[in-house]
Amino acid sequence: MAALEALDSAYEAARQDPAFQEEVAHLLRQYVGRPTPLYLARRLSERLRGPRIYLKREDLCHTGAHKINNTVGQILLARRMGKGRVIAETGAGQHGVATATVAALLGLTCEVYMGTEDMRRQALNVVRMRLLGAKVTGVDSGSRTLKDAINEAMRDWVTNVETTHYVLGSVLGAHPYPRMVRDFQAIIGQEARRQILEAEGRLPSCLIACVGGGSNAMGLFHAFLDDPDVRMIGVEAGGLGIASGQHAARFAERTVGILHGT
Repeated sequence: MAALEALDSAYEAARQDPAFQEEVAHLLRQYVGRPTPLYLARRLSERLRGPRIYLKREDLCHTGAHKINNTVGQILLARRMGKGRVIAETGAGQHGVATATVAALLGLTCEVYMGTEDMRRQALNVVRMRLLGAKVTGVDSGSRTLKDAINEAMRDWVTNVETTHYVLGSVLGAHPYPRMVRDFQAIIGQEARRQILEAEGRLPSCLIACVGGGSNAMGLFHAFLDDPDVRMIGVEAGGLGIASGQHAARFAERTVGILHGT
């Protein structure tokens, strides 16, 4: 697909450009608020009578989550490519808020696709996106949740690719999206690695991350992939149990399929 090839070429050039990398780093420091603390949860550690548990406080980033690490990088790339409009999908609303925030900062038009069921459940984040100047478009098809919002965002991007960049927030989709999201979120693990070595003088025995779209987990895990003694555990949402079918644990049943190009 020509749009993906153009995006891949533009991203590869940006990766090799020190000025682009410094601009990303500058915004992460001065706007997002990085580095985020690695906090020793003393009382939880004492309660469990064993491990020393540290929390990587991504909730202290501007907008309240890790999502903005990726939106800073992708929207700077969109501006570099001459795109005046960005679109995004969102489920709980956090990626939509982060996209709307950085689009407002850099002066780009923003539209966010969100399932109408998610809009009902996350009404406050819908208000936040609109306050930031984004157009929030409800999606009534399918389950009216994130999967369907992604489908609509992809349709928009294909139609308006000359003027629009799709800010995909999860580690999915066709190349180069998984790599871009991984690279922009890798700051989480890079910081955590430095911080735990400073605090404990050793690497952690185990990393634990929630897994939805994968950006948080990949961001934490990537800096430790070459460390065989560090266990990495991803935790999916079990809902009412795997047997009920009402859960978000996509890997629990281990069926092979194709979703959004991955």
